[in-house]
Amino acid sequence: MRIVLGVGAGIAAYKVCELLRLFTESGHEVRVVPTRDSLHFVGAATWQALSGEPVSTEVWPDAQDVPHVRIGQQADLVFVAPATADVLARAAAGLADDLLTNVLLTARCPVIFAPAMHTEMWQHPATVANVAALRGRGAIVLDPASGRLTGADSGPGRLPEPGELFQVASRALRGGAAPDLAGRHVVVSAGGTREEIDPVRFIGNWSSGLQGYALARAAAARGAKVTLVAANTGLPDPAGVDVVPVTSAREMREAVIAAAEHADAVVMAAAVADYRPASRSDKKLKKTGAKPDPIELTENPDILREISTVRRQPGQVIAGFGAETGDLIANGEIKLAAKGCDLIVMNEVGNGLAFGTADNEAVILAADGSRVRVPRGPKEDLAEVIWDLVAERLA
Repeated sequence: MRIVLGVGAGIAAYKVCELLRLFTESGHEVRVVPTRDSLHFVGAATWQALSGEPVSTEVWPDAQDVPHVRIGQQADLVFVAPATADVLARAAAGLADDLLTNVLLTARCPVIFAPAMHTEMWQHPATVANVAALRGRGAIVLDPASGRLTGADSGPGRLPEPGELFQVASRALRGGAAPDLAGRHVVVSAGGTREEIDPVRFIGNWSSGLQGYALARAAAARGAKVTLVAANTGLPDPAGVDVVPVTSAREMREAVIAAAEHADAVVMAAAVADYRPASRSDKKLKKTGAKPDPIELTENPDILREISTVRRQPGQVIAGFGAETGDLIANGEIKLAAKGCDLIVMNEVGNGLAFGTADNEAVILAADGSRVRVPRGPKEDLAEVIWDLVAERLA
């Protein structure tokens, strides 16, 4: 595949060297097109050495090849990182004052912007309007990560890690079509909740969060604004995704309901504990040699049933997951009726299946009676099928 890697003038440009290496090591042909000022951060010699391709910021070198037109026309993907406030503004205005902006105007392939800038710049009304304009034209503009910026500043505006950006780009290259979730807000839950017994021990499960994170990445790559409610995963934040960390089922309920207020779709992929200890000890429970007291349990809220019963938005689509060790169809029909959701994704777990693995298989049951079987494969593949079904219902 032919990738154009646009580089804006931000300190985060150094991270893009690793993204370039991930692209080339995956067999892609990469042409780096930096802005003139970005060369103050990473020089042309570095980009040429890493890509094996010529580097220019202007339209005039090799004018006989018409690079300002050909590079964009021949690209399978244009990926701009860091996309500074200046780059976003010039792209939104349709300017063509350097090679990168010319490429953006001539490209007819997927275009992805990975913004990075100070928080105040990202939140400025001008930037907000420019991002909305680009998204409205079908470009994917990821939300930046939150964290340490330059100096002592911290907040939203950090460039996501190269590995996460690579995942977004890979999905775009596989899909190729216009993002069908553009303008949509989706909520995904992931991981396994923990219910504390004392400051040391908890009741939990084996969920790793990998399937939920695959769903979040896929939705972001399809143009959605994504809120990921993550319980105890220890995984890096997916690029372009707003991550809300939680621990317990009750914390997850609060976060999911708050996020669902303005969401078009909610996919509950998390493994939420059915029960929690009725009381939590403030001190570690000591082993005394005597028979321990039984732990009294109380039922946790059923988040999926609650949000399915009272939809926060007209036309909101709700999907849940069911982890089973028995008949997936029979159990799925029972769960679908009990929860009241639109889709239920049933997958078999245990004995090395689903939890903590890179692959998954499932049968997806819908409230309209349809069924879709997804054979064993990468969790990313199952995520795409789920969003296909959600997007159909949103449409």
